[in-house]
Amino acid sequence: MKIDTIKTLGQLKESEYKSKSIKDELRDNLRTKISNDEETFTGIHGYENTVIPELERAILSRHNINLLGLRGQAKTRLARQMINLLDEWIPVVEGSEINDDPFNPISRYAVTTLAEKGDDTPIVWLHRSDRFAEKLATPDVTVADIIGDVDPIKAANLKLSYADDRVIHFGMIPRANRCIFVINELPDLQARIQVALFNILQEGDIQIRGFKLRLPLDIQFVFTANPEDYTNRGSIVTPLKDRIGSQILTHYPETIEIARTITQQEAKLDSRQSDLVYVPNLAKDLLEQISFQARNSEFIDHKSGISARMSITAYENLLSTAEYRALRAGDTSTLLRLSDFIGVIPSITGKVELVYEGEQEGAASVAQTLITEAVKTLFSDYFPKIEKLEKEGFESPYQDLINWFFEESGIELLDDISDQEYKKKLASIPPLDDLIKEYQPEIEEKDSYFMKEFLLWGLVEYKKLSKHRLSEGFHFKDLYGSYISGL
Repeated sequence: MKIDTIKTLGQLKESEYKSKSIKDELRDNLRTKISNDEETFTGIHGYENTVIPELERAILSRHNINLLGLRGQAKTRLARQMINLLDEWIPVVEGSEINDDPFNPISRYAVTTLAEKGDDTPIVWLHRSDRFAEKLATPDVTVADIIGDVDPIKAANLKLSYADDRVIHFGMIPRANRCIFVINELPDLQARIQVALFNILQEGDIQIRGFKLRLPLDIQFVFTANPEDYTNRGSIVTPLKDRIGSQILTHYPETIEIARTITQQEAKLDSRQSDLVYVPNLAKDLLEQISFQARNSEFIDHKSGISARMSITAYENLLSTAEYRALRAGDTSTLLRLSDFIGVIPSITGKVELVYEGEQEGAASVAQTLITEAVKTLFSDYFPKIEKLEKEGFESPYQDLINWFFEESGIELLDDISDQEYKKKLASIPPLDDLIKEYQPEIEEKDSYFMKEFLLWGLVEYKKLSKHRLSEGFHFKDLYGSYISGL
């Protein structure tokens, strides 16, 4: 159908265009995509077998939807992608404030225009990208904002009394007629405003300053809510929950692989940064493991959640830390180091809500603990597990490395040394090479240096070596030698 040739109601009738409700649009287009085995929601990972099927079933059921989940779980992104299930263009009565359907006008303006002009009524075409409205629920939102109010300026200009319904200025919801309307953080909306939504969701009635208008609005409502809000700031009133057809629970990535995919997709990097810094796969896994540790940490309030944005901004900070170090050292390329992870602490401290014990520890200390716990958790995936109690006569595979540190004074890995010096320092510990060759024989050389440093950090966490943070780097040395020198 060539929409540029259809400019009046008469031409629209001749084209045999059939109007349908927005929920039927979504349903019909989703049916087509499912039948053609097309992806409906792109760039959203980890929901393929959980959230997305539930959302698709809700759309097929023509339900208004509430996406319930902690922060950083792609709730708003899911809602925004629903516009891809709308028809590309729909006809609207020209001049209508509320996107009147020429075949089913509901506003006084559209009804009057159609009565006067009939088939000559001019129409315009509305693209699906313009059929999305979004409102963040805040305590200062009023009924006038979302539903409407009397406009005294309009009354004065048109010389109308306040008893005439033409003085009404429509709010956001009526103006989103035939659109997807999203209210984010629904529990933050005052209870009296939530009450004003009852009839809109069910019967289509709205009241503005005493005007009772029968406007059967055609809207697909999508709400988002955080379970934390139910106790801390507000709640969804029960009659409103009853009018929302489907409530869908979102969740965080269930595996490191999914979390990595999300981070790599969302991180905003300068191409020069990506070219300069080489990041081993182990480093990417370690970064994601920090978020998994945070979600189980006794120092962090689990109810507030750990947003996926923490890993994304931490990854950006991680590369910036390596880039900064390389620029200062004059390196044209650099390998990411485990010591660079100290640079992700600002990304962690701003995105976690601490419980009382965490506040006592301090945000920076908790962040450092999460990094070291992530190292400890992943250690046994790459090297033999270290038991707390070892049997008598058991010879540890790490004994040669521990002996080397006992006999030597240790090793310092300073933050600002060049890549060449960094490699030379790690190569000066022969037992490190032996362990890598035995337990990670297929590792590439450029990955081996991060693995060596990872091995040192892991032995520190299992109390086989000691690590001290200097003002300009880290110092690794023998555990007992360190204890004796302390005495």
